[in-house]
Amino acid sequence: MNILAIESSCDETSAAVLVNGHILSNVIATQLIHEQYGGVVPELASRAHQQHILPVVERALLDANLPKNALSAVAFTRGPGLLGSLLVGASFAKALALGLNIPLIEINHMQAHVLAHFIEDPKPIFPFLCLTVSGGHTQIVRIDSPLNMVVIGQTMDDAVGEAFDKSAKLLGLPYPGGPLIDKYAKTGNPQAFKFPMGEMPNLDFSFSGIKTAIMYFLRDNTKINPAFIDENLADICASIQHTLIQILLNKLKRAVRETGIHELAIAGGVSANSGLRSALTQLGEEQGWNVYIPRFEYCTDNAAMIAMAAQFKYEQGEFTAQTVSPMPRMSF
Repeated sequence: MNILAIESSCDETSAAVLVNGHILSNVIATQLIHEQYGGVVPELASRAHQQHILPVVERALLDANLPKNALSAVAFTRGPGLLGSLLVGASFAKALALGLNIPLIEINHMQAHVLAHFIEDPKPIFPFLCLTVSGGHTQIVRIDSPLNMVVIGQTMDDAVGEAFDKSAKLLGLPYPGGPLIDKYAKTGNPQAFKFPMGEMPNLDFSFSGIKTAIMYFLRDNTKINPAFIDENLADICASIQHTLIQILLNKLKRAVRETGIHELAIAGGVSANSGLRSALTQLGEEQGWNVYIPRFEYCTDNAAMIAMAAQFKYEQGEFTAQTVSPMPRMSF
């Protein structure tokens, strides 16, 4: 089973090769052009994918020491993501599969984040709960098998990754701001400032309220002291991060109570946040949970997770037709 996987949902162009369940290469080209605009510009992202995809795929095959005519299938991200970016990856994958006369496998990007846990040991035991957190998604997912996942809680407005990035922008930090909040929070006091956590019914989330609260908090304090942010940056970042993490973990604790499942995992770009990783590990020890956290390189967008998801579909013979089109909005 030799699978080439392609990921192009947003601003990373990635290709990976999986051989008999093992990842032999995982190449990622990051787009730096968006930093000057304070966020991802879709048109620029799709153009960069066009420039990167061929050398990235060539490098992935070379690193794996696998010729393209030895491939068994080609997998690609169908969605969710930016339409222009998805089109580049899907078109390349379709053309390559057609030219080699091998099967094509479509992958749900968010499902792939969950299945990244099966790239390395230790692996979660079914059923398990996964907190998927990124710039566009915040969900609690029950996973009963590799191809059977159900969302049991999700954000009703903004995602937690967006809350991190928008807060960073309010603080005057460059894009992407989420990792910078994490960086400054390490030397700050998480109890220095209090922000409202809000409350949503059941297992759902809401982050629009805390973003507004942070905006007014910074506005009011900078009126009194124009240097307030500079003088308190570490404490502000630590307090914002602490609040967002507590919102996530409070819902996760409720999900455990309601489902009785003690196998817990996190996935998605925000799962690279050191504060979240540490807090979940500590909570797991206190609660007696088995906690699974993927290696950093498998948290952010990458093709290795696409390849792992494709393996499960390949084993079940779930292939897709050449008529397939990208789906920018794609649910579990």
